[in-house]
Amino acid sequence: MNGTTSELTDLVARLGEPGVLVLGDLMLDRYVWGDAERISQEAPVVLLRADRREERLGGASSVAMMLAALGAKVSIAGLVGGDADGLRVRAMLDGLGIDHAAVLTDAARPTTVKERYIGRAQQKHPQQMIRVDYETRECVSGELEDRLADAVVAKAMAADIVLVSDYDKGVCSPSLLPRLTAACRAAGKRVVVDPIRGGDYSKYRGMSSMTPNRLEAGLATRSSIVDGPGALAAARALRESLGLEAGIVTLDKEGMALWDSSGGSLYPVRPRQVYDITGAGDMVLAVFGLALAAGAGYPAAIRLANIAGGLEVEKIGVAPVTREEILADIARADSGPRRGKERSLEALVQELHHRRDAGQTVVFTNGCFDVLHAGHVQYLDEARAQGDILVVGLNSDSSVRLLKGPTRPVNNQQARSLVLAALEAVDHVVVFSQSTPLELIKAIRPDVLVKGADYSREAVVGGDFVESYGGRIHLAGLRPGESSTRIIQRLGAA
Repeated sequence: MNGTTSELTDLVARLGEPGVLVLGDLMLDRYVWGDAERISQEAPVVLLRADRREERLGGASSVAMMLAALGAKVSIAGLVGGDADGLRVRAMLDGLGIDHAAVLTDAARPTTVKERYIGRAQQKHPQQMIRVDYETRECVSGELEDRLADAVVAKAMAADIVLVSDYDKGVCSPSLLPRLTAACRAAGKRVVVDPIRGGDYSKYRGMSSMTPNRLEAGLATRSSIVDGPGALAAARALRESLGLEAGIVTLDKEGMALWDSSGGSLYPVRPRQVYDITGAGDMVLAVFGLALAAGAGYPAAIRLANIAGGLEVEKIGVAPVTREEILADIARADSGPRRGKERSLEALVQELHHRRDAGQTVVFTNGCFDVLHAGHVQYLDEARAQGDILVVGLNSDSSVRLLKGPTRPVNNQQARSLVLAALEAVDHVVVFSQSTPLELIKAIRPDVLVKGADYSREAVVGGDFVESYGGRIHLAGLRPGESSTRIIQRLGAA
């Protein structure tokens, strides 16, 4: 391990269970899924035949959910309406063990709800058709604001750090935030904010740090951020104009820019398979704050937040990231950039659960893939074309020896996995040690099971199981004369 990797691993190990208060705009994200079948006879609009409805915590409550999954002791402060959606948000917070005693009910406003309608064309490839928002953006004021401020300050004094998730829905008012900041500064507690998109950041003055993205930071500093130097200039301007410990600008796939008492630094991220950017900013705030609460400096906290944000964009929708996933990702990065596609079975099953929630089709195939050749590439391309995600089950070295004899494999499983992961068609690689992939297929439950055309449907291992729940078998074409065994024989003859 290099020094940075070792430092991050040690940081995850000492995160502990810090107390984190999240203040901000609580939301309920509702998803309605269905098949977009045809154009309505009533109007020129797509008719969605709904078949599933799902609710998730959003906004500040999403940050709280992520922190709870990471092992923090979380409390949350804000407002919900006196409606059924507000009761639903409270019930979901209860289910996660999140303290919501500082969440007040405002009968004059609705609970903020974002309702998304998502259609599948030909029962695949889901697309968001429309989003309907139920909300008010009026700032909390008067007696309700005083009650909320008192509750927030009381919870902040019992926390190790305060995170502010400001979605500009009225909770983080220009008079409430300075009261919180002053109380926390007097008590020596840090306050970190994920700010609004706007030109006036005066209400954040005196906080410890903030995590605006490049567009938000550009609006706040009246600049256009197109590169690293521009981001550093904006981070410095935010720090100096608002009296922050550190100015930070998040740069999505380019990482983050930091300006603190030591000057400016850029922290790049490694390339990712980006499936959905939803929730990435919330995850960055959650892990950044958690690391600071554990005693990390700003550079280490940013590196850890970069990793967590990268893991989040590899998931569909807002989904929690665990410490175990972060540690595994650190280890994969230390082993090389392609190792990110190799998954343990447990992590893969969890990943595929999120993919199916988004209506994606999972394809599975397996093999030894000892000496990769053009026939393999053609076969895997055809397999990938059968759905949205291709999982390749790779025989372990011991499994290959059972099938091929003591002189095989020529290449060990680490090398074979690395080569497979380099192919664009392959999304995930999982190694198995049994003589057949049947147990792996039962755990993954693919929608499509692919084998070569030299098999009959009856001979495909796991075929009966896949067809039992509505899946299908696809027999992919083979490239004549191409096989690892023949290549090895030709090399031996040469």
